[in-house]
Amino acid sequence: MLKASPSAKARAEGPRRAVKGGDVTGDRPKADASDMSFEELLRLQSQVGSKAYKQLVAGNSAKTRSPRQPACVADKLRPLEMSAKVRVPFLRQVVPISKKVARDPRFDDLSGDYNPEVFDKTYQFLNDIRAKEKQLVKKQLKKHRSGEEREKLQQLLQRMEQQEMAQQERKQQQELRLALKQERRALAQQGHRPYFLKKSEQRQLALAEKFKELRRSKKLESFLSRKRRRNAGKDRRHLPLSTE
Repeated sequence: MLKASPSAKARAEGPRRAVKGGDVTGDRPKADASDMSFEELLRLQSQVGSKAYKQLVAGNSAKTRSPRQPACVADKLRPLEMSAKVRVPFLRQVVPISKKVARDPRFDDLSGDYNPEVFDKTYQFLNDIRAKEKQLVKKQLKKHRSGEEREKLQQLLQRMEQQEMAQQERKQQQELRLALKQERRALAQQGHRPYFLKKSEQRQLALAEKFKELRRSKKLESFLSRKRRRNAGKDRRHLPLSTE
C-alpha cells in the first residue's frame, strides 16, 4: 500500500490548521481567513459549505475592521477634526457662534422693579431737553408757511404736546397716591385701622381731580363734547345696518 508524501499530507491538513479550536465539525468554524491562500479558501468552502464559509469570512472581516474613531475637539473654539474619507456636508458650522439674546429691560428681572417716582427723579433732565426741542420745532414751524414739511412739523409738535400732557397726568396721579398714603399713615399713627382703596376707587378719585383741573382751566365743555362724540361713534357701531 502506497503512503502519502509529507507535502501532500501538509496540503490536505492546511485548512484544518487554519481552523482555531480543532478540526472542522458541524459547529460554526472559527478561522483566520486573511492568512489563507486562495486555494485553501476554496478547499475550506468545499468542506464546510457556502453558508458557513460566508459567515466565517464576514466574522473575520468584522474583527479586523478598526472601529470608527469619534470626532474629538481639543478646544471648543477650534474646528472639528474630521476624517478625509467622510464626505463633508455642503452646509456645516466650522466654528460655533454664540447666539445673541436680546434683553428687554421692561420685562427682565435683572433691571429690577419699576418705580415711577424713582424713574422720574433719575431722568428729570430729559424734561429740559424736551422743552428745548419743542421750542426748536416751533421756530422751524414759523419758517415753513406751507408744504409737506410744515405738516410733519405740526404732527411732531402735536405728539410732543400729547406726551407732555400724559406726563403731567401721570404726575398728578402719583401726587394723589402719595397724598392718600400719607393720610393712611397719619390715621394708623392715631390708632385707626388703615383702609386701602381699591383700584376702581382710585380711578374715580383721579377722574374727579381731572374734572376739577378742567373746570379751572375752562376746558370742561370741550372735553365733554369730545367725549359725547366718541361715545356716539361707539354706540353707532352696535346699531344694525339699514336695509334700505
